[in-house]
Amino acid sequence: MSAARRFLQFRTFTGWHMLTIMVLFFGTIISVNMTMAYFATSSWSGLLVKNTYVASQKFDEDVALDREMQQRGWLSELMIDGRTVTYRLADEEGRPIAADTITVSINRPVGVDGDQTVALTDVGGGAYSAALAVDEGEWIARITAHKDGELVYREVQRLELTAGGAGR
Repeated sequence: MSAARRFLQFRTFTGWHMLTIMVLFFGTIISVNMTMAYFATSSWSGLLVKNTYVASQKFDEDVALDREMQQRGWLSELMIDGRTVTYRLADEEGRPIAADTITVSINRPVGVDGDQTVALTDVGGGAYSAALAVDEGEWIARITAHKDGELVYREVQRLELTAGGAGR
């Protein structure tokens, strides 16, 4: 008699064996699903705006405004070195554009860890600067410039900050 046949002869497969297999099988599936659900709900919510319908009503206006600003041909330069942010804004001929306030909002593409908004101060020569401590990694910078209470320029830049400073 072979060893396999002797093993099967002394061990009969019972209902308890089947119950154990089923509990282990479905227990594994349920525990993996519960773990994944926990990580999905404890991480970033994905919420960008509180009311998407209201935000969608402004979309066409925002697109038209962005096209108008691109047609001006203004030149901008954003520099972030991890401790400070410097921004220059000039017209198509390179002359500095004066603004009452320039604001930079920097946030991660996903999540809200490290999001910051700073108002830049005029440091002369068409440059605006402020202290801004930023970690390395992927960031989205939203820059707005206002003159006499009116929005005169805005742009969005995606950055990858490295140990040496900002890169595109």
